[in-house]
Amino acid sequence: MTAIEITSPGGPEVLRAVERPVPQPGPGEVLVRVEAAGVNRPDIMQRLGKYPPPPGASDIPGLEIAGTIVQVGGEAATGAPGVSRWQPGDTVCALVAGGGYAEYCAVPAPQCLPIPDGMSMSSAAAIPETFFTVWTNLFQRGALRAGERVLVHGGTSGIGTTAIQLARAADAVVLATAGSDHKCEACRRLGAAIAINYRTADFVEVVRREAPDGVDVILDIVGGDYFARNLECLALNGRLVQVGVIGGSRGQVDLAAVLRKRLTVTGSTLRVRSVAEKGAIAGELEEHVWPMLADGRVAPVIDRTFPLTDAAGAHRRLESGDQVGKVVLICGPGTL
Repeated sequence: MTAIEITSPGGPEVLRAVERPVPQPGPGEVLVRVEAAGVNRPDIMQRLGKYPPPPGASDIPGLEIAGTIVQVGGEAATGAPGVSRWQPGDTVCALVAGGGYAEYCAVPAPQCLPIPDGMSMSSAAAIPETFFTVWTNLFQRGALRAGERVLVHGGTSGIGTTAIQLARAADAVVLATAGSDHKCEACRRLGAAIAINYRTADFVEVVRREAPDGVDVILDIVGGDYFARNLECLALNGRLVQVGVIGGSRGQVDLAAVLRKRLTVTGSTLRVRSVAEKGAIAGELEEHVWPMLADGRVAPVIDRTFPLTDAAGAHRRLESGDQVGKVVLICGPGTL
């Protein structure tokens, strides 16, 4: 099969198309013929040598795929939900710990979900990483409820476009930040009540003006100096949920503000979680979010697609910061 490997840590040019053996599904796994694969910032971090795959995972980058099951492995010895649900010919999207940039990928069966009726492979490949991340962080850890106010940083990123839609569908009031007026307009179209161009306005001042009592939840992919500013924006009993550190992993904090406002600061990563944990998130998504994907209330936002062999171009697009939504690699002949 054709796969993309990282020849050495570095820029997009280190991504190279190579021939690799087709992986074989182990117990509790299915083999998927990949037709599309999502591109995410953790892939860039892995390419730079800053985010190695967890033990046992493929060294091939790629954390989400869509395609057709071609082979089913045996049941896992653990007794966890296994492969009995799936059979060759089923179309699925899936969260993986690695191996997505390839024509075939072995996937733990619990991490597969059926592709909603009528959805293209490229759209389906843009779902798992962001929807798993937003669901577990915004709703499980952040406990966002109807009527609450949520501030979403990076509103036109894959995480941001997903978070805005799911928060709005949950009847929350959404504020979002983005880096241009064009991107702010995209945030509003997705459901943000207020969109803040962080290049021309201080989001702390805008939140103070528009939500004098503060926001209840913040979903942040930035980190760095946003940390202290986020605490200023939170209301009493507010929750800051950190899901990325593209602005740096260190920041100063006024602990008195945490005590005074009874704040919760939390966060999580997804890649290193167990199959059982990821399978549990998949089950909640299928119950609560899949009906919304099926009827169009929410939808993955696709910025641009690239052929698998131009993974370097896909990474350049994502690193440019110009995209609105997800960048996707097209790996096969499926419906695009």
